[in-house]
Amino acid sequence: ARRRIAAEAEQGKRALGLPPDRSDEVNACGLLLAFAYPDRIAQNKGSGRFLLSGGRGGSFAGPQPLYGEKYLVVAELDDQGADGRIELAAPISEEQLHRVFADDIETEMTVAWDRTAQAVRARKREKLGALTLREAPAEAPDPELVLNALLEGIAAEGLSILPWTKAAKQLRERIGFMHRVDPAWPDVSDEALLAGLGEWLGPHLYGLKSREDLQRLSMAAILDGLLPWPQRQQLDDFVPTHITVPSGSRIPVDYSDPASPVLAVRLQELFGLRETPRIGGGKVPLLLHLLSPAHRPVQVTRDLASFWQDAYFEVKKDLKGRYPKHVWPDDPLTALPTNRAKPRV
Repeated sequence: ARRRIAAEAEQGKRALGLPPDRSDEVNACGLLLAFAYPDRIAQNKGSGRFLLSGGRGGSFAGPQPLYGEKYLVVAELDDQGADGRIELAAPISEEQLHRVFADDIETEMTVAWDRTAQAVRARKREKLGALTLREAPAEAPDPELVLNALLEGIAAEGLSILPWTKAAKQLRERIGFMHRVDPAWPDVSDEALLAGLGEWLGPHLYGLKSREDLQRLSMAAILDGLLPWPQRQQLDDFVPTHITVPSGSRIPVDYSDPASPVLAVRLQELFGLRETPRIGGGKVPLLLHLLSPAHRPVQVTRDLASFWQDAYFEVKKDLKGRYPKHVWPDDPLTALPTNRAKPRV
């Protein structure tokens, strides 16, 4: 095999115009072999393992003089297994590869989401077949490529990477409730938003490239932009953020479960209210969490009228002794609502 390689080296030197008695024959051997076996130029991957330019793997059986070379050209390779055993090879320098194989080296740009850095990273790579010879950060990547990589990053990380303020979360829950009532309203479920990221979020991402940059987004404004003008006008009437109860208090509505929005309010604040408050254009009664003076639920109902008629008197019997400073009228429908205890005498 060595005689055959030497003959090929001599033949290659003649083709390159090199004199046969050149003293740096060892240094030229790898280069000459590269002409004979361009798919066997190999790059060191550590621990005696090499990646060949043709895409295959190769490794040495144990430590030997070529173990630490950065690049080799493999002359003899045992093709058994995924990584063939390198039996005969010669070193070649990176400078030689760039000088002689310049026409075969391709430069490619990669713009991708880096999960470790939580940012889009643009890299420029010089490749010879399957080998990456050089890699460095790329300047001024195409904005469209950055946008696509950022969208892929958001899809990979999940919607929680976006800056969901309390107001944005509530708006999303309100829209989600209305979509359940009327499918003409936008679908803002995780599945729908992730499936349409490019359409609803993409236009707001130009110039951004990292998780930190995303914190500048106003998710409430972006969601509001999903609503046609008629729905924007209906939003507060159909899905109010608060309900004013008979005591005068403005109680927030909890839309976290779009199938069952909740109004949690102290019992005494609803005296005189005969029917359960409704939302969604009057289509959906709120789920009332009727609270004790200590703000603990004593009854959960969608039928306030039925509660006053039946369950109230059991609740009154149970709580009157525990909360004597609060009013417990015999007729809650004619009593004055209050958010206070009895005034001191």
